[in-house]
Order: sequence, then structure tokens, then C-alpha cells
Amino acid sequence: MDILALVKSAFALFAIVDPVGVIPIFLMATQGYSLAQSHAAARIAALTVLGVLTLFIFVGEPLLLFFGIRLAAFSVAGGLLLLLLALSMVEAHVSPQRQTREEAMEAEEKDSVGVVPLGVPLLAGPGAITHVIVASGASQGNVMHQSLLLIPVALVALSVWLAFRAAPMIARRLGRTGIHVVTRLMGLVIAAISVEMIASGLGKLFPGLLA
Repeated sequence: MDILALVKSAFALFAIVDPVGVIPIFLMATQGYSLAQSHAAARIAALTVLGVLTLFIFVGEPLLLFFGIRLAAFSVAGGLLLLLLALSMVEAHVSPQRQTREEAMEAEEKDSVGVVPLGVPLLAGPGAITHVIVASGASQGNVMHQSLLLIPVALVALSVWLAFRAAPMIARRLGRTGIHVVTRLMGLVIAAISVEMIASGLGKLFPGLLA
């Protein structure tokens, strides 16, 4: 895995996780928190993203093999899931794949929201997990290449921590409209990524299809 592939993976993962777009939800969930409590929630959310995505880098493909699912089929299914996520983001909505209404209500009620629902499933949700599993599967079991995927995962977790710590300032500077613009742009990027995943998966499932 070369540097360009790692950079592309980092940007794709950043677009899927979209920490800037989640800032309004973070602010709502931590309303009434002291500064120390808010920073603690940001740190826990970032560590949750790091831990969950790292886990699926190494166990994702073996899990697929256990259930007899080919990586190409998973790539098509994951691409469709990402496309649904992208369509919701283009409309500046929170996709049900990321957070249900029940989870939103739970976020308002819980004292600690860093792990659930902020860390999982809002940030390290099905879209992000799908991306790291497909990227890990492309390494064909090479542990060194899989380990290199920890770099983009760590960078995205760092971006979550920084975005959430600076959430009040970012929200003031961008405003709701600015955050929606960022979310829509990330949605367009994810839509393109999802089409690539679907096309790649179909090409492997049906080699003569794209010939």
C-alpha cells in the first residue's frame, strides 16, 4: 500500500465519519456539560472511533470468511449503504444508518455520550466500518499493509477529537448553514466512493460484465 492509497483512504474515511457535520449533535448531547466534561466526551468519542475501526481492520475480513461472504459481494452491499448515507448527507439530514430517533433521544438523556451514540454508531457507523473492511480486504491478508491502515484511522480519530474540542468555536464561525454546506460536500465525495465500490465489486463478481 503506497502513500497515495493511504492519503485517499484517509480523505475517504474523513468524509464518511464527517466530524464537522456531527458537531451540532455533539453540542446538543453535551448541553449543560462543564468544559472538562465536554472535553472528556470528545476524547472518549475519538478513542471509540479509533478502537472500533482498528478492530474491524483486523477482524473484518475473517468475519466475512466465517459467514462465507465474498469481499466483492460485501463491497457492493457496502457501496449501496454508503450511497444511502451520501444521499442523506447531500440533503443535510442525519441518516438513519448513523443515528435513529431513539438513539438521539438517548443522547439527550445520558450522562456520558462519548461511546454511544456519538462514537458508535454516529461516527464509527456502518459506513466507516464498511470502508475499513474493504480497504483491509484489498491487502489480501498482508498484516503489514493492514497495519498501515491504522494511520488514516488514527488521523480521523484525531480529527474527531480536535473538531469536538473546538465545536463551539466552529459552530459560531460556520453557523448551521456552513456546517450543512460541509456535510453536502462530504456527501458528494461519499457518493463517488460508493459508486467506485459498487463498480469494483460487480467487476469481481461478474468479470465479463465490464469487459
